[in-house]
Amino acid sequence: MDIDSVIQPFQRFGVHLGLDRIVKLLAKLGNPHLKVPVIHVAGTNGKGSVCAYLSSILTEAGYRTGRYTSPHLVDWTERICLNEQPIPSEELSQLLEKVQAAIRAGDEPATQFEVITTAAWLYFAQQQVDIAVVEVGLGGRLDATNVCLQPLVTVITSISREHWQQLGSTVAEIAREKAGILKPRCPVVIGLLPPDAEKVVRSRALELQCPIFKPQPSRQIAPGWAEYEGGGAGEQGELAHHFIKYPLPLAGQIQLSNSALALATLEVIQQQGWQISKEAIVQGMAKTQWLGRMQWTTWKNHKLLLDGAHNPAAAKVLREYIDSLNTVNNKPIHWVMGMFSDKDHADIFAALLRPGDRLYLVPIPVEPWPGRTSADLHKLASLAYNLCPNLSDRQIHPDLFTALNSATSTATTNDLIVLCGSLYLVGEFLQTQA
Repeated sequence: MDIDSVIQPFQRFGVHLGLDRIVKLLAKLGNPHLKVPVIHVAGTNGKGSVCAYLSSILTEAGYRTGRYTSPHLVDWTERICLNEQPIPSEELSQLLEKVQAAIRAGDEPATQFEVITTAAWLYFAQQQVDIAVVEVGLGGRLDATNVCLQPLVTVITSISREHWQQLGSTVAEIAREKAGILKPRCPVVIGLLPPDAEKVVRSRALELQCPIFKPQPSRQIAPGWAEYEGGGAGEQGELAHHFIKYPLPLAGQIQLSNSALALATLEVIQQQGWQISKEAIVQGMAKTQWLGRMQWTTWKNHKLLLDGAHNPAAAKVLREYIDSLNTVNNKPIHWVMGMFSDKDHADIFAALLRPGDRLYLVPIPVEPWPGRTSADLHKLASLAYNLCPNLSDRQIHPDLFTALNSATSTATTNDLIVLCGSLYLVGEFLQTQA
């Protein structure tokens, strides 16, 4: 049976945070989630790349490693991986049918995310993985992944104001939701959080007696290479002090922080007895891939940079990366963008747009859940003009590829074209390249 035909009907139940439905569903299927050692990763941005680093290094270290992330860019199978390989389509179809069969008439309907998450737990248990790296879908406390009772370690990569409609209007409220993945006496690794958010996370960690580890970002020592200082005094005092130099294949200054979070997480589980050599770290880092995040490709002989940049914090990181490129030198950027209606459009535009830039606005053709629609393009165009009246051009296009063609016809050979604003839009582009 086709994967979409099994899973698409569950889309109509939208986002419905809560653990009751998935706990009951997992119980009917033998509680597979309790058979899998887990690293649980939450955060506004950075959690996907941290999961990618962890999964690659643990696989390189010889462990049978599961990885669960969302959303997918091209195919549902991307979400569930074993040793860096997506689950075979036939196997995912069979698991989804098994999950579907466990939902009886009269049960409260499961959401699409709960169904695919349950399939992931089943797969990891059936494959007898040594360890699973699991990314939170939305928030933390009530996310369907938050059923693991004793993770090896939890990670909170970053916290900024996103999905405030579901998680709370302030950074502190959002932090409370993300801190919901903390478990009694389970170590937590935290990134560079806003003070209000860090205070909330620390308070919850103290309440649950969770050891806290807060690594400093690694240091760039050469193009594509970084150095991490592990252990040391203070919060990380229990860990041995050491340095490690490693390749950093993912682009952007933020990866100095994300990779350090991954390495600190590995230090924590090494302390628990997991064997991860320095060679495995270096080689695992070198092999890490994370599509659609500051990814270089081409379109009709023009360089094209792909990035989700779907919230203000991610947009700032993208702009900083672009400004660091020697080839740009303050040249105008061609932005091909689409955004969902529930995003902070003004802050994203403010982070990205500069005088002289060109903007090509497109709709997002995917509606991941009911009510989540593409933003009104005419309103976006007006907003962009108000924020940056010296744009060279603003255009509205009916679809992504019409906009890309317009951008490439206008751009000179060395001009930079950037496709961003939504991972779903990036996924639409990558589907044509598959």
